[in-house]
Amino acid sequence: MKKKFLSLLLLAAPLLTFAQEKGLDQKIDEAFKPISDFFSSLIFFPIYKSESVEIPFVLLLLVASAAFFTIYFKFPNIFHFKTAINVVRGKYDELDESHGSGNSDLDGDIRDTNKEVQEGEVTHFQALATAVSGTVGNGNIAGVALAIALGGPGATFWMVVCGFLGMSTKFVECTLGVQYRDVGDDGTVYGGPMYYISKGLKERGFEMLGKIAAVIFAVFCIGGSFGGGNAAQSNQATVVLKELLGLESTAAGAIIGVILAILVGVIIIGGIKRIASVTEKVVPFMAGLYVLACLYILGVNFSLIDDAFSLIFREAFNPTAIGVGGFIGVLLVGFKRAAFSNEAGAGSASIAHSAVKTKYSASEGLVALLEPFIDTVVICTMTALVIIIFNFGGDASGATIFQYGGDGAGAVMIDGVAYEGAGITSKAFAAYIPFSNVFLTIAVVLFAVSTMISWSYYGLQSWKYLFGRGKKADITYKLLFLLFVVIGAAASMKSIWDFSDAMIFAMVFPNMVGLYFLFPVVKKQLKRYTDAIKTTKA
Repeated sequence: MKKKFLSLLLLAAPLLTFAQEKGLDQKIDEAFKPISDFFSSLIFFPIYKSESVEIPFVLLLLVASAAFFTIYFKFPNIFHFKTAINVVRGKYDELDESHGSGNSDLDGDIRDTNKEVQEGEVTHFQALATAVSGTVGNGNIAGVALAIALGGPGATFWMVVCGFLGMSTKFVECTLGVQYRDVGDDGTVYGGPMYYISKGLKERGFEMLGKIAAVIFAVFCIGGSFGGGNAAQSNQATVVLKELLGLESTAAGAIIGVILAILVGVIIIGGIKRIASVTEKVVPFMAGLYVLACLYILGVNFSLIDDAFSLIFREAFNPTAIGVGGFIGVLLVGFKRAAFSNEAGAGSASIAHSAVKTKYSASEGLVALLEPFIDTVVICTMTALVIIIFNFGGDASGATIFQYGGDGAGAVMIDGVAYEGAGITSKAFAAYIPFSNVFLTIAVVLFAVSTMISWSYYGLQSWKYLFGRGKKADITYKLLFLLFVVIGAAASMKSIWDFSDAMIFAMVFPNMVGLYFLFPVVKKQLKRYTDAIKTTKA
């Protein structure tokens, strides 16, 4: 432990020296721009393109797949919602304590009863907290603000629609994550898309396709852990910290990044059990605190809530935001930001859920469908309402504080100053809550740290899949991960978020290969679990 911590300190020294250079953010942007532009052009390849709007194939794939799974499984996001709550509450824990295994072969035979009874590392609630901490992050604060700045209030509606449909996708991928996980001799669990893609497709007779898709996923997941799950988070945490402390130099950003890297490093050294023990405490606290603040603002502006919802619905189908590209444009902005925020379809959350202590894979799939609801339907909507009501300027007469559409890159002018991402949300909070800059800074930093520690686990699991499960591979990945904490803190928002979007959405393609081959397995496991619940009630 001491040697690993010393490595973190040794990593910090050259970074602090490098941070003294002027124009560090520009240098990082210049280094990342060719990479992010190249990947973005590939991942967001448009199937339709006009002067005002482009429709990327990946977004169409995400939304169409989510709609298909919702219909095929008969709206699990509605009819199994109560069951999911009960699983998290522990109402059906006795099923996991009874004899038999949840990870059965496709014909229903038990693989290894004794091993399956004991496998798993965390509880349903801990797995949910870890996965939620990976999704409930600055996508809910900065991402929502970015969506509204670009697409106007109407983007909120399409974010919620995407989140609602994404509940079904999360259910499918997290069920498979448990169903096909590996359990080491020491009880350590290894799971996620790279395992259900390779194992599941092998069962279907497509072994080579499964191996290739699994490797591709692992590579993109590592990239996603460095980008959206790390650099984008430290970037927004640094933005609000610099604003609160009145710091302007790029060196200050790098120094904040080093401090964040050391904090995150101390936590992630302990593996999934320590990560889960931290997130199960931090996530409910930070989410509860943030939701309470939003509820307070909405409460003091109660008379404007119906006006805000009316504007959201109206702008969803008839947007007026400058440069948004009409109806299709605002729909795409909402879908893109929702998909980035809740990651349904990317497969990342199944890595955390696969470590759960259960014998019924579908039980954790049901728990997982709560994530997009918490993340997008609840928290993103609250953030959006706060920003929209703030922009009313005191009433809904038509005058606004900033212009929707902004500069076309996510920045808007408020009182002659350009704000973007978390800065917009911070400005909205400051209008109603004294010292809200301190509160929101704490919230952003907690969101960022919790997301980073969860994504470090996702990336590490993918790294181990590619390079083995030895200690050298472990420490190599963690040092690289911590390096990107500093890079994100020192870079500008646009370069980091472009790279992050590309990496997160790239994971969708190989993950969907697994989901479309294996969704019948999920149906069988769901029936198996619901039948077991009925038996306990009888």
